[in-house]
Parts: sequence; structure tokens; C-alpha cells
Amino acid sequence: MKLNELHDNEGAARKKKRVARGPGSGKGKTAGRGIKGQKSRSGVALGGYEGGQMPLYRRLPKRGFNKPNADRFAVINLGLIEKFIGLGKLDASAEITEDMLVDAGLTGHKRDGIRILNKGEIKTAVKLVVTGASAAAVEAVAAAGGSLTVAVALEPHGKPVRKAK
Repeated sequence: MKLNELHDNEGAARKKKRVARGPGSGKGKTAGRGIKGQKSRSGVALGGYEGGQMPLYRRLPKRGFNKPNADRFAVINLGLIEKFIGLGKLDASAEITEDMLVDAGLTGHKRDGIRILNKGEIKTAVKLVVTGASAAAVEAVAAAGGSLTVAVALEPHGKPVRKAK
């Protein structure tokens, strides 16, 4: 295969519609914009304009706050861990870390850490070490004869991100 032989699959890329290229093109003369009026001119943005009336996006109340530096966890359920142990993708006898969970394919990436939730059922005694876990998940793993350790995550400069529970 050579660089000059590379091409898209048939129908993968649609050709751009060329407007205002004569009457034979089907979009000639006014280029599909109709005749006269504000919308036929260039540089028009009618998105939020309501003819002088207070626009809807300004009439509605603004509520809430999105914390810009909030921790975002990759969430994994206990039932999924049990399933992957059954499939042989995770070794229950060894200590299961976040990197092992990612390598097994339970989640695409760790983000700020992995948080375990108690959805599904776990029967295998496992030893998990993750960044976060719900109280119900910790109890469920302990009931199955395993342990779930919540490790303190460190920022690149070595300070703890949050206190261990």
C-alpha cells in the first residue's frame, strides 16, 4: 500500500454542495436563500433574536453551579467485576488495582480515579485497591470474604487530592 493509493470507503464522504454556480447546478442565482429579506443576506445570526422581545435564554432563571476542578471518576459496578472474573479477564487471587481494571477493559480510562459502586452481585472474595467506593460496595465485598481498600490519590506534586475514608 502506498500513500497515493489511500482512499475513503465508497460513500464515506459526501461531496460538498456547490451553490451559486449557475442555473444548471440546481442551486444557482440565489443559492437556495430565496429572494430578499434578512435571511438572504450574509452575516446574519438570528439564533437568539426575538424581534426586540427579551430572548428565552435570558428570561429563564439560571440555577446551579458546575465546579470546574471537580473530581471525575470512572465508575465500575461490582456485578461487572464479578462477570470479568468469571470470564477469566481478572485474577481474583491477586490484588486488583485500577490499572488491572483498565487493562481488563472494564473502563476505557481512569480519569481522576476509579470508584466502585454496589450494583450487581459479587460472590468471589477479591482484594480491590481503588480511589473511591460507596459504603454499600465496601460492605458487599467484605460480605463475600474480600477487602476493598480506598487508596489516597496523589496529585503530580505529591499532595493528597482527598482524605482517605
